[in-house]
Amino acid sequence: MVNTLAPGTTGRTDSPRIARPAGEGRDRTRRERRRRTAVAYLFLAPALLFFAVFLLLPLGFALLLSTSRWAGFDLGGIEPVGLDNFAALFADGSTFLVPVLTNTLLFALGTVVLALAGSLLVATCLDRLRFQGLWRTLYFLPIVTTVVAVGNVWKYMYEPGGLVNGVLNACGLGSVAFLQDPDTALPSVVVVQAWASVGTAILVLTAGLKSVPVSYYEAAALDGAGPGTVLRRITLPLLRPSLLFVCVTQFLTGLQSFALISVMTRGGPGDATDVAALEMYRQAFSYGDWGTASAAAFVLFGVVLAVTLAQLWFFRRTGEDA
Repeated sequence: MVNTLAPGTTGRTDSPRIARPAGEGRDRTRRERRRRTAVAYLFLAPALLFFAVFLLLPLGFALLLSTSRWAGFDLGGIEPVGLDNFAALFADGSTFLVPVLTNTLLFALGTVVLALAGSLLVATCLDRLRFQGLWRTLYFLPIVTTVVAVGNVWKYMYEPGGLVNGVLNACGLGSVAFLQDPDTALPSVVVVQAWASVGTAILVLTAGLKSVPVSYYEAAALDGAGPGTVLRRITLPLLRPSLLFVCVTQFLTGLQSFALISVMTRGGPGDATDVAALEMYRQAFSYGDWGTASAAAFVLFGVVLAVTLAQLWFFRRTGEDA
């Protein structure tokens, strides 16, 4: 059969393409992008509304109150006073800087030190034991227990006839007025806060220890490195991200602590355990001074921000890009 098609043809007739202006394609792309953006914001609308109502609106109202004098309830009674509330916090005779803010920093620092040291020790020991899941669960139990229950149990344990003094008496030591003595009240509450929060730190550090290659420890053992050298040269440097997370979260929790101190000491004896969150609660709900309470809240926010940035800077300087 003779092929009658001209060379270079395929026997298929292509329909002519319609040339469209370049701008039309860009406009269609923009419309499609706008449509997708609108749909995305539609799905995000409930979360954004929740965020605006329960975070942005209270934040703006607190900022307004920090520069005003208000006794509560009647919005028409808000009286602008400028920065007088902030000036009053640091004026001569004010107890906010000393002892309230000082107690807050000491409480947070003590909690971080005890929780970090205890969790690192326990996590290192758990990494060498069997049934690690069981032990991690037992140490995590205080986290799921309500703060009120923890505070009340420890409050009774600290009583003169409680368990702690009973153990001291059995060891031949005298009783200690843990929560009644201004010198021991704050350290006693710090111990409880560290004990109650050590479970989370153990989980984080245990996960960090699992990520350390075993070959590093084997090489150190072959070189004759002791436990202290291994801890200082291998474990701690490789645990730096986990340690950073634990330090930041524990410090933030300590700076904002309220419920435990309210249950155990209510800020006493005297003002030995009075912290910023408890003082803000008193100013607002006991004294009706919402302006001073809001100003104290923003000062505490500045302290929290400064401490967090300082921790991030320190860990960067030591080699970890946080």
